[in-house]
Amino acid sequence: MISRNSVKMIRVASLVGISATTSLLSAHAAPKPNSEMKAVLDQLQSKGGKPIESLTAAEARNQPTPTDAVKSLLEAKKKDVNPEPVAEVRDIQIDGAAGKISARLYKPEGKGALPVVVYFHGGGFVIATNDVYDATPRALANLTHSIFLSVEYRKAPESKFPAAHEDAFAAYQWVLKNAASFGGDPMKVAVAGESAGANLALNTAIKARDMKVQLPVHELLVYPVASSDMNSKSYEENSNAKPLNRPMMSWFVKNYLNNPGEAKDPRIDLVHANLKGLAPATVITAEIDPLRSDGKELSEKLKAAGVKVHYEDYKGVTHEFFGMAAVLKEAKKAQTVAADDLKKSFIK
Repeated sequence: MISRNSVKMIRVASLVGISATTSLLSAHAAPKPNSEMKAVLDQLQSKGGKPIESLTAAEARNQPTPTDAVKSLLEAKKKDVNPEPVAEVRDIQIDGAAGKISARLYKPEGKGALPVVVYFHGGGFVIATNDVYDATPRALANLTHSIFLSVEYRKAPESKFPAAHEDAFAAYQWVLKNAASFGGDPMKVAVAGESAGANLALNTAIKARDMKVQLPVHELLVYPVASSDMNSKSYEENSNAKPLNRPMMSWFVKNYLNNPGEAKDPRIDLVHANLKGLAPATVITAEIDPLRSDGKELSEKLKAAGVKVHYEDYKGVTHEFFGMAAVLKEAKKAQTVAADDLKKSFIK
């Protein structure tokens, strides 16, 4: 039986043009974080960050991050907060599309020329840095026995679309030309990214195909930004999720794009891009993430285009979970899956 309050909610929803049925079902369908994920979210909430969508880009870049929450949780558990050791980690300058940009090189122990993964961090094309996403390339460099190069592409609103995309491809070309200089094998180069960075990774592969440049041997795409549809099932379920929600995604889009019409550009709306002729891909999504449907649909579109795809969705975790292996079992599982797929792609 529907209560009087529920009837009032339905009437109000109808008045503002929202499907009452969808609204009520979405509220009930919102997935819950597992205990490990909840502990991270509680730490993040305790830091008192402001809603990103209410801030300028400069202000948003100074907000507490999920990485800060993981560190605090480790401290609370009296565990080691130091980053996972890698044999060599150093910051270098590489060629971007409009001048030099920074990148961070992660080189594990190993003899001979090692495979290389060009990695792009997340942050909606606006926020975050190689520091914020440091855990992922560290872990995967060790797990895959390959060199990771994490690219500090230009960000919006200072550099609007397609600046980040152009820097991503320029960085990939730089690696092809210079891999041997830092111990890498130029014939075994993959691309990887998280969120907006996953979008950049796949776009890099697409442009390499179109420009008849050597293709990446694999694309690792972790909760990719891949669609302009913000009314998908996962957006409805997770419209108010943390650490990523629908208002934040709208804010990212507004900051990066020059105009709303660019949201339909196939470089943003990847599910409508030409995906044929690409190397195998791994697509990883999180249950509690507005972008879950993006990743699922992208994996289906890649398969339809004849691309070999390994798709995995992880339950009870949120956007940004992938780099939290220090505190999340699901992150360890996802990293192992990603590493195994990358290693297979390097076997010739």
